[in-house]
Amino acid sequence: MDWFPIVAGTFKALALGTGMFFAIKWHYDQGKKSQDKEEESRAVLRAAGKVAAVFVLSLLGLGLVTFVIISRLSLDLSLP
Repeated sequence: MDWFPIVAGTFKALALGTGMFFAIKWHYDQGKKSQDKEEESRAVLRAAGKVAAVFVLSLLGLGLVTFVIISRLSLDLSLP
């Protein structure tokens, strides 16, 4: 089995997850600095939730599209 896709995929997931965490944290901290702390923090958290939901839905959609394409090409989907 080729080890590079596993290592590269893991690194990519960690890098994107870290970037998303710090982006959300930065926006949350910026919301705390404003005068309307409560309203701004709610808006930031709501936006972060929407981004996370869109990310998860797009990931599921990509998996579904991949499964459909593999099925139509009659590739073997069984586990060893």
